[in-house]
Amino acid sequence: MKHKDGKPAPQGDKSLRLVPMSVMFLVLCGCSFYLGGIFCSEKSRFDTKNVASDVQSPKVLIVAPLQNKHVEFPECSSDYQDYTPCTDPRRWKKYSVHRHSFMERHCPPVFERKECLIPPPDGYKPPIKWPKSRDECWYRNVPYDWINKQKSNQNWLRKEGDKFLFPGGGTMFSTGVGAYVDLMQDLIPEMKDGTIRTAIDTGCGVASWGGDLLDRGILTVSLAPRDNHEAQVQFALERGIPAILGIISTQRLPFPSKSFDMAHCSRCLIPWTDFGGIYLLEIQRILRPGGFWVLSGPPVNYERRWRGWNTTVKEQRSDYQKLQKLLTSMCFKLYNKKDDIAVWQKSSDSSCYIRLENPDAYPPKCDDSIEPDSAWYSPLRPCVVVPNPNHKKSALASIPKWPERLRIAPERISIIHRGSARAFKHDDSMWNARLKHYKKLLPAIGTNKIRNVMDMNTAYGGFAAALVDDPLWVMNVVSSYAPNTLAVVFDRGLIGTYHDW
Repeated sequence: MKHKDGKPAPQGDKSLRLVPMSVMFLVLCGCSFYLGGIFCSEKSRFDTKNVASDVQSPKVLIVAPLQNKHVEFPECSSDYQDYTPCTDPRRWKKYSVHRHSFMERHCPPVFERKECLIPPPDGYKPPIKWPKSRDECWYRNVPYDWINKQKSNQNWLRKEGDKFLFPGGGTMFSTGVGAYVDLMQDLIPEMKDGTIRTAIDTGCGVASWGGDLLDRGILTVSLAPRDNHEAQVQFALERGIPAILGIISTQRLPFPSKSFDMAHCSRCLIPWTDFGGIYLLEIQRILRPGGFWVLSGPPVNYERRWRGWNTTVKEQRSDYQKLQKLLTSMCFKLYNKKDDIAVWQKSSDSSCYIRLENPDAYPPKCDDSIEPDSAWYSPLRPCVVVPNPNHKKSALASIPKWPERLRIAPERISIIHRGSARAFKHDDSMWNARLKHYKKLLPAIGTNKIRNVMDMNTAYGGFAAALVDDPLWVMNVVSSYAPNTLAVVFDRGLIGTYHDW
């Protein structure tokens, strides 16, 4: 500092100011030390009390009772006994008839949702136990007369007294499903040795095909829409056969790519060659490389059958040729054929899929931006999903046979966040231990009193794997918002679906 005349200012004032500042600093330090000591001593006293209370004898430990809030829901009216909120026929008129999209999932808005308990049908009885239930069920549990009148001549089912009987017939196997599957096994030997484990039956009727395959070690998802056959899927579930509501229309089926070892259509009335073959492209997506697509009914065996199909032999020949051309363009080859059954196999050869990169190829190869496993409200794509060349062990010939594949960590676990063979083994071990506890709480598990179970939030299917030797099946559900582990579930030979709770 200088005076305005440029002379240095005296330094006495500065030294005088340092004295009160030093005193203030010492006072603040002392207060801080004193308050800190008080706080620490109080904290130690409280911690000592907590420790003392923690080590008290268990005899004086008091557990407060669990407080439950009592809530009551009214019962729905009797006309809601078959209510399926997202596939409700009463709401179909609100949606397009294009490609039968009105039969797809259309969940009601919040203000239309029912908050009442669905009543059982009048006269409902506890279901008949497995395996007897495969052949009969109580009529009052599924009181659908229309399907009985329309399909009794094809041996789908028959009403006798207070029961429905299931002779095992179908539109293309009216004499019995057993002989039909026997012929199929002759055409596809892989059905006998554990190579084929998972299958999907599109347009399943009352699921007799899937029911027969259970005894042959093949686990089938029977798929049918909520349509004028009333509730085909309800018959399947009442019989104890895996089934799910669904239709191939405008949205992908709720399964990842390469899920099934085999797909089946027995006169399921799906127009496979219409709309550029988009329905068949969905089968191509969910079928494993090396997997089989089986078709019985039009236009197979058109030379002998065309008179019963209200068409001409020329039209049926043209339809068959179109189908064959379309399948070839999707890298399928005719594997075997006899009588009313034709079998095609999806290629595992990468050279076929390389040809799809040609700009003139139709259907084209799917763009790399299209996620093949995205299948929750995902639109169908008019393109071929090419198998990932890095997944060399996902093809049917490379995957272990059943039952070995159940306990081996699949190759696709590596694409899951924190997924590994170690995590897979840990999940299995955890569920084996938990299931022992579950069976103590619910001894009916493992008996014929429980036939089907839904795992509402599965990871790798460990719960279902722990139950594999019990007389039940598990529908594994993976949330649409959770890590996509459903491919692992299918790769180990189990079944499941996506859902958004």
